[in-house]
Amino acid sequence: MTSEEQGKQNKPRSHRVRVGQVASCGGQKTASVVFNTLVKHGRYGKYVRRRTKLAVHDEKQQARVGDIVEIVPCRRMSRTKAHRLLRVVRSAE
Repeated sequence: MTSEEQGKQNKPRSHRVRVGQVASCGGQKTASVVFNTLVKHGRYGKYVRRRTKLAVHDEKQQARVGDIVEIVPCRRMSRTKAHRLLRVVRSAE
C-alpha cells in the first residue's frame, strides 16, 4: 500500500458523519448528542418527530451543551458509547 492509500483509509467516510446537538456533558470524556428527524407515518401520512440520543467519546472535552457537532462511528468504548467526536461545527451562544 502506498502512503496515498493509507491516508484515504484513515479519513472517515462522509456518509457516516452525522451532525447533531449536544444535550449534556455529564461524564468525563463523554457527551450526549441528540438527532431530531421527521419521519412520515406509513399509514396516515402525518409527519412524526423522532429523536435519537447517542453517547459520544469526547477525548479533549471540548463539547459544551448546545454546541452543534459532527460525530463518526468508532470501536465500542463502553456499553453505550460507540461514536467519537470529530469536530465542533458551531459553538453555543
